[in-house]
Amino acid sequence: MELWAGRTRWQGIVAILAFGLLLLVGTSGAESGENPNLECLHYVAISCRAHSASITDFGGVGDGTTSNTQAFKAAVNYLSQYSSDGGAQLYVPPGRWLTGSFNLTTHFTLYLDKEAVLLGSQDESEWPVIDPLPSYGRGRDTEGGRYSSLIFGTNLTDVVITGANGTIDGQGDVWWQKFRSGQLNYTRPYLIELMFSSDIQISNLTLINSPSWNVHPVYSSNVVVQGLTILAPVTSPNTDGINPDSCTNTKIEDCYIVSGDDCVAVKSGWDEYGIAFGMPTKQLVIRRLTCISPDSAVIALGSEMSGGIQDVRAEDITAINSESGVRIKTAVGRGGFVKDIYVRDMKMSTMKWAFWMTGNYGSHPDNNYDPNAIPLIQNINYHNMVAENVTMAGRLEGISGDPFTGICISNVTIGLAQMPKKLQWNCTDIAGVSSSVTPRPCDLLEDQGPGEIAACNFPEDSLPIENMELKMCSYARRNL
Repeated sequence: MELWAGRTRWQGIVAILAFGLLLLVGTSGAESGENPNLECLHYVAISCRAHSASITDFGGVGDGTTSNTQAFKAAVNYLSQYSSDGGAQLYVPPGRWLTGSFNLTTHFTLYLDKEAVLLGSQDESEWPVIDPLPSYGRGRDTEGGRYSSLIFGTNLTDVVITGANGTIDGQGDVWWQKFRSGQLNYTRPYLIELMFSSDIQISNLTLINSPSWNVHPVYSSNVVVQGLTILAPVTSPNTDGINPDSCTNTKIEDCYIVSGDDCVAVKSGWDEYGIAFGMPTKQLVIRRLTCISPDSAVIALGSEMSGGIQDVRAEDITAINSESGVRIKTAVGRGGFVKDIYVRDMKMSTMKWAFWMTGNYGSHPDNNYDPNAIPLIQNINYHNMVAENVTMAGRLEGISGDPFTGICISNVTIGLAQMPKKLQWNCTDIAGVSSSVTPRPCDLLEDQGPGEIAACNFPEDSLPIENMELKMCSYARRNL
């Protein structure tokens, strides 16, 4: 087996553009330019690696029919020895690489080249069953455990999953059929899930046909998700795009998502289990997102939000043919909070609702939830939005005796569909203000007059994740 070591000479994109790229590869230190059998691939990542290998070094076969589950497991296991010696990257070349679930390791990069396709196995025996998430208490589809995600990891540090827009195809149709017909014994797998981990990058990939959620960082921190194309039939069940769950310091940007469910769903646990676990999602940036989701939201907060959601900043969002733009979903029994939410510069076209909040979502894991666990919803800010072909401007429903407060909507123009609802704003159990909003909001959003609350308090400071530095990394691909 031949392994190639590499390192970048320069760090930072500006320096690289100014001075060029120099890469040392091979254990002898020979430059790739001196070896016609090597070609350097360059990519941007939070960390570069000193050691590299290809999945073919471990017996991988990219014919679309041979199982590569053991090859991926062997590759990660072998490369894990370098976690304390500069880390390692696993290269997946063009081909169709059938595989079941496999785990990643610390200080590790999984790189999918252009025209490389990971195919999720349709053999359930290649998907181990693992425990339900502690903040959920049970699986989302059924009681009990859940199938491990296609790409999985727990208690990891410094993990990069990236490529030259390579593809991960979950081949989810068989899973959707079993879900609809009630044939599943366990909850469906996701495409990518990393738990209890930090310093994560998931970027420059196409994800299609996930059995359920696509990207699920959970109980993690310092997470970057960027440059993803996520595609699923709009009728596919629960194919959420990106679901940050009980995570701190996360950035989601420059993604295109077509989904059968929410494009981005912000979560933090379910009823009494999420309350007991007590880990909120906070410090979340979402920007430059384009979404199509006819039956769900572009950005959903909840409904599993019992650990709390705080300080979410979304901007430059495009919504097309979606049920709602930003939706807050909660219920009696959830507990927790959704507060300090800021959305600005959003364009919406062909929507059922521009704004939707509900305190009556229901959907409990069991009958043991606390009916006195009332969620707190406050300081929700929407600014500078334009919408067209909208059936209803706003459906804002708080909880009786527990109104949603501190709602601010300003500088919003909503163009109505040819057959709109007669009542454009349906508001109950909420309190807030508005300014320069068309059509005129309900009386519970007291009109402050034009220009009075133009900013709706969008923060001007930066979150720590926005200052994370990226490096230009390389892999020496062997031309056979």
